Amino acid sequence: MLRLLQYCKKEWLWHLSGFTFLFVYSVTRIFIPYYTGQVIATVVETKSYDNLHQAVYTMTVISLVSGVCAGFRGGSFEYAYSRVARSVRYDLFWALVKQDVAFFDAHKTGEIASRLASDCQTMSDTVAMNVNVFLRNVVCLVGSMLFMMTLSWRLSLITFILVPIIFVASKIFGTYYDYLSEKTQNNVAQSNDVAEEVISTMRTVRSFACENYEGDRFYQRLTDTLNVTRTKAIAYVGFLWVSELFQTFIVVAVLWYGGHLVLVGRLKSDLLVSFLLYQMQMADNLRQMGEVWTGLMQSVGASRKVFEYIDREPTIQHHGKLKPERLAGKIEFKNVHFAYPTRPQLPILRDLSFTAEVGQTVALVGPSGSGKSSCIALLENFYLANAGQILIDGIALVGQEPILFARSVAENIAYGCEVTEQDVVTSSQMANAHGFIVQTTQQYQTNVGEKGSQMSGGQKQRIAIARALVRQPAILLLDEATSALDTESESVVQEAISKNLEGKTVIMIAHRLSTVEKADKIIVINKGVVEQQGTHEELLRQPGTYATLVQRQMLGDHKNAPKAIKPSGESAIPVSPPHSTARSLLGTSFSQSASSFQSK
Repeated sequence: MLRLLQYCKKEWLWHLSGFTFLFVYSVTRIFIPYYTGQVIATVVETKSYDNLHQAVYTMTVISLVSGVCAGFRGGSFEYAYSRVARSVRYDLFWALVKQDVAFFDAHKTGEIASRLASDCQTMSDTVAMNVNVFLRNVVCLVGSMLFMMTLSWRLSLITFILVPIIFVASKIFGTYYDYLSEKTQNNVAQSNDVAEEVISTMRTVRSFACENYEGDRFYQRLTDTLNVTRTKAIAYVGFLWVSELFQTFIVVAVLWYGGHLVLVGRLKSDLLVSFLLYQMQMADNLRQMGEVWTGLMQSVGASRKVFEYIDREPTIQHHGKLKPERLAGKIEFKNVHFAYPTRPQLPILRDLSFTAEVGQTVALVGPSGSGKSSCIALLENFYLANAGQILIDGIALVGQEPILFARSVAENIAYGCEVTEQDVVTSSQMANAHGFIVQTTQQYQTNVGEKGSQMSGGQKQRIAIARALVRQPAILLLDEATSALDTESESVVQEAISKNLEGKTVIMIAHRLSTVEKADKIIVINKGVVEQQGTHEELLRQPGTYATLVQRQMLGDHKNAPKAIKPSGESAIPVSPPHSTARSLLGTSFSQSASSFQSK
């Protein structure tokens, strides 16, 4: 609660405005029961039109002032807490953006989005409404109690018994309501996660005809939320029973004793009427304050996870761009050990070491789960190695599943850097993307859709490659960067990359042999360790994982092809297989490896 109020302090000017109008409103409301009693006494006892007109006129003025102040009060508080909501949302968003990739591995996207949307909204709405209502009722309660003491201290003592009873009941109920509110927000986050997951993978859901299954799963999450809400409703019924029961008891006692005082001449009838109205107002103030307390507990329950995320310190600190003054492009892995934070018991890299010299193209190959994509993730500083060193003498990444933003083609290519329009066009030409871009209706201003949904797989890949090339990086990481391209487009892109990245260091993961065989060095990784290093020809001449992968694919995809005869002392398989065959030799083995790391 104190944390929430700290955000309110930042908007003190708007709160001060709201408090001023609230105070005037509450004070004017205090006089209404008194003049109501005067009107009744005038009609019943004196029957004076002058007194009646005076009392009604006074009540009218008070009511008008009260109404005007109520409007300004509500508007001031509403705007103040809209600004508070903006601050909380921004702080949460910024805290999420700074988190390391391991955080997002462990938390579902739908849950995080729910905290950012639903929980922040619940916090701001409940605080905005309840602080307003609470302060208004506090002023009215204090004013009513003072007036009641001036009217009859005897009746006041009887009435004030209700105050501690309501506060104790509100405290007990509020604590339980806090627990239920946090549970409700967790259930809402889980249901939002299911909805986000299904909507984002709708093509897969439809292709497997799982609409009913996912509908039942979402309905179950909603039912879990409903069950908690039902418990909250039952608890609220109990709270109302307690408060209404004691309130009725006090009213009956005041009526009996107040009537007795009127009959014996110790209290005037108009004052008894005014006192009863004040008592009803006080009871209403206490009831609303009890409800306010439970509402504030709801915001506290919603805020716990929000502030937990805001206060979380990432294991990897990201303070802008980590770019040295001079960068040649040499990369060196020294005895690197690594396991994903979500699976620390499963080591991925074991004492892995290799070097990529400046301007060298290095291909990482190996079976599924060998650790190739993990090397790329470590180079991108997505994770920290458990042991060893990764030495980098601007890195740009092109992944196997390119992520585009729902913006124009030009904005996607220039994402995160300041470049000219000509730079965007040039990089597109290098990536063989300019041709299809200019054929679209709005050319470079064409919106690619959510996650690039308006583009084909090959088009998205070429835009992602252009996004990397426009930065003119010293180091380029290609994680299955040409996997979605046809043979002709791949050839053009590879030629463009080779021609325009002279002197740049390239680390690639590729499943096509036509790409791998052109590398200056091929590093074979198996079970997290480097098994072989060398050129394509060198590795084919020695038995090992590389030759086995190529041979296995040849046997699987070309059963009818003439078998190669292996002379004594020659290579394990032909050094120069037919080029049309070579393009797909490593297709299955290496594409499986790429897919296995898609979830990491």
